[in-house]
Amino acid sequence: MESGMGRLKGKVAIITGAAQGMGASHARRFVAEGARVVLSDLNEAGGAALADELGRSALFVRHDVTRAQDWTQVVERTEAAFGPPTVLVNNAGVLGPIARTSDISEEDYLKVCAINQTSVFLGMKAVIPSMLKAGVGSIVNISSIAGIVANYGFPSLAYVGSKFAVRGMSKATAIEYGPNNIRVNSVHPGFIRTPMMAEATDEEGGDALVQIPLRRIADPAEVSNLVLFLASDEASYITGAEHVVDAGMTAQ
Repeated sequence: MESGMGRLKGKVAIITGAAQGMGASHARRFVAEGARVVLSDLNEAGGAALADELGRSALFVRHDVTRAQDWTQVVERTEAAFGPPTVLVNNAGVLGPIARTSDISEEDYLKVCAINQTSVFLGMKAVIPSMLKAGVGSIVNISSIAGIVANYGFPSLAYVGSKFAVRGMSKATAIEYGPNNIRVNSVHPGFIRTPMMAEATDEEGGDALVQIPLRRIADPAEVSNLVLFLASDEASYITGAEHVVDAGMTAQ
């Protein structure tokens, strides 16, 4: 792994949904910048391969983000391998089925909210005690522009509702733990070139590009730049805020 500038030197991070897409991009950048990183995902093959690529600074742990017991194990594995986590990136998420409010099933609604919203609560609850011990922490919760606006044909009420919830949960926790030197911010990506995005739209362009002022879909690394900044000490006075990386979509 090519060495970076050491902007995360001494940091211990947990990144969920790290086996592919934005999560994998964040993990690569974090390790390049000096962090030791626990990669969490249900995708064992992808997660293990990435950990192997990243070397001794990375550890893969199979993790269902909707299970409190799994979160306890992830934190325990992190502390045993690298020490108390000082950075948490709640990146795992799903789009869920395309459905109108009157048509979405209760089962699908609850599943989307469990992965996109409840997991963020469980992650913060599990990691904050370690951050309190360390005396410092940065939590970066990945939401979406669907947590800012609801006018881009997002899959369902469940997706939009869960992403708005992440925004509010981040603000509430930032206020609560600011006195403990723990910062919490939400990141709201627009259209990013990931496997999940490919399932939802024509990632080569088409109708999606018309909605984007910059007329292109982003590379995951462009989101990682922001996540890296928020995790680093460069963002030491930034908390309780939503950070949009969407090429101007929410400006319309």
